[in-house]
Amino acid sequence: MIEIAERNGAVTFAVRVVPRASRDAIEGEHGGALKVRLTAPPIEDRANEALRRFLAERLNVPVVAVRIVAGEKSCTKRLAIAGVSVQQIAALCSPPSKANR
Repeated sequence: MIEIAERNGAVTFAVRVVPRASRDAIEGEHGGALKVRLTAPPIEDRANEALRRFLAERLNVPVVAVRIVAGEKSCTKRLAIAGVSVQQIAALCSPPSKANR
């Protein structure tokens, strides 16, 4: 189960990033984190920027609302996203449906 917390107007949670995937996709929960596949490589901050853009688009918030607060150089990161609810993040964590693919 993913630990999702609301602090200082932002929702924080862990994300497990799989870079260089065949497509950008949310794969549900893995090891207490939201598993996200990204086509971007993990060099020159490309995967981090792709993660921020992807989640901002999925949650309908500006990219600046998505911050990586820990784990910038790791596959497991802690994010803080302003302007979303705990329920919106929990909905991302549910098993992927064919509509998400």
